[in-house]
Amino acid sequence: MDFNVPLDSDKKITNNQRIVGALPTIKYAIDHGAKAVVLMSHLGRPDGKRSEKYSLKPVVPELEKLLGTKVEFASDCVGKEVEDIVNNASGGQVILLENLRFHAEEEGSYKDADGKKQKADPESVKEFRKELTALGDIYISELMRGLLAIETCR
Repeated sequence: MDFNVPLDSDKKITNNQRIVGALPTIKYAIDHGAKAVVLMSHLGRPDGKRSEKYSLKPVVPELEKLLGTKVEFASDCVGKEVEDIVNNASGGQVILLENLRFHAEEEGSYKDADGKKQKADPESVKEFRKELTALGDIYISELMRGLLAIETCR
């Protein structure tokens, strides 16, 4: 899903088109028996570091309004807390993970303190991917409007 939406200075969404575009896929998964729908996205370019400016948390109220259901927000995208949230989900629960780009492993690089681009450790990238993959049985990527890529995670 692509929830890289524009936000104003009060962190209010100024254009929800990308969220609206993802709704049919989310609803389809729920309507067809998904235990949970785990939404992964990025927002901006935080260079592999946590930054509240780029948090996906402001997307939650808009998603809830458009879906008509509660959306659980996970404060990270990997780790024990996230695994517990996903593993305890049921009944088509919708979970939005925090910005993937808070981890340098998402893009495979980051900027150091001097602003120079550095490569992420290949083993860390591999582990990051493994942790994300473990969160689901099926991966759906909306590559472009109307085209989906669906893969089995395991």
